[in-house]
Amino acid sequence: MPLYRYVKSYPKRPMARSVYISFLLMGLGFGILVWVLWPIASFHLLVSPVLSTVVSPLSTQTDTTRHIISDVVYAEGTSDTPLDYTNANVWFPKKPQKKVVQAVNAYTLKINKLGIQSAMVIIAGDDLNTSVIHYGGTALPGQIGNGVLFGHSILPQFFDPKNYKSIFSTLPKLEVGDTISITYDGIEYTYIVQEMNVTSPNDLTMLDQPQDDSYITLVTCVPPGTYWQRLHVLAKLSKI
Repeated sequence: MPLYRYVKSYPKRPMARSVYISFLLMGLGFGILVWVLWPIASFHLLVSPVLSTVVSPLSTQTDTTRHIISDVVYAEGTSDTPLDYTNANVWFPKKPQKKVVQAVNAYTLKINKLGIQSAMVIIAGDDLNTSVIHYGGTALPGQIGNGVLFGHSILPQFFDPKNYKSIFSTLPKLEVGDTISITYDGIEYTYIVQEMNVTSPNDLTMLDQPQDDSYITLVTCVPPGTYWQRLHVLAKLSKI
């Protein structure tokens, strides 16, 4: 009759420790995934449906013209080649900006609600990494028409109002009635947000030049961190 018996068993502590580490790493990976994707998902679920229902303040005739232009652009858009959207010249290849010589070729932009102070805007510039770009050929501040300003955006978690790579990342936080200030050639102009719309990347309607008043349109990519759609923030000059 045997005096000893051997029972095979597995060490418990190493297994428990490795399980805890595995769960910790999986939780960390899931948290990072949610952190990155939530701004995109929340924009589609909460912000985009609201922006698409805002009524335009422009005239019916102007709106009709805008839709006609938009339909032509959609029909002609064929390129699937990835583009460098830090270069303002690739945004609208079918309607390139005009490189006109101006006595004043730069001005500053201020949006207090977003913490943007004295951001540099270059007229007919190229590089969105170094400034906001005023699309060449659109109305200058204070003039009748619509001045179009492009700004880059990334995930809002990395928003820095002093970094032009992220300067328009929080633009969706603006609301109708908010103010935008521009200092051009020594004169400060105040614009009031009238309309916010999400559009196709091929939509050129913001380049129209209405003749009833002075407007600006801020443009950036949305959802933040993607190039899927465009956000247009239309603002009208406030009369003193």
